Amino acid sequence: MPKTLTTRTEILIRFNEADPLGIVWHGHYIRYFEDAREAFGKEHNLGYMHFFKQGVVIPIVHVECNYKKSVRFGETIWAEATFIPTDAAKIKFEYVLYNAANQVVATGSTVQVFLDKETQSLQLVNPPFFEAWKAGLGL
Repeated sequence: MPKTLTTRTEILIRFNEADPLGIVWHGHYIRYFEDAREAFGKEHNLGYMHFFKQGVVIPIVHVECNYKKSVRFGETIWAEATFIPTDAAKIKFEYVLYNAANQVVATGSTVQVFLDKETQSLQLVNPPFFEAWKAGLGL
């Protein structure tokens, strides 16, 4: 089984994320995935700006979210992002969102690809700095 890396971050549900019944709108779960991904980048030295400074942008080309339980305004949740190693020229994350009772409220995944920052052309191989990052972590 390949080695994986996981980061967990705490998120307080804000008033503007909920509908009139106090339930979080489903689209915000994708933003919680992004919060976890950004926390992962900060913890593991692989944020969006690391790619950008190397002339690469990494748009999301696929996102999946499976809703399990409602989340409400004022609650705290924890978002976990797990980096899934692959040899293909892409970045894959899997996510789990937990409520305060440690119940799973959502799961999901994203796939990002590499584009040249200037030409927007798809890169068919992993950028060298990304390969070095993976190798340095034994991925």
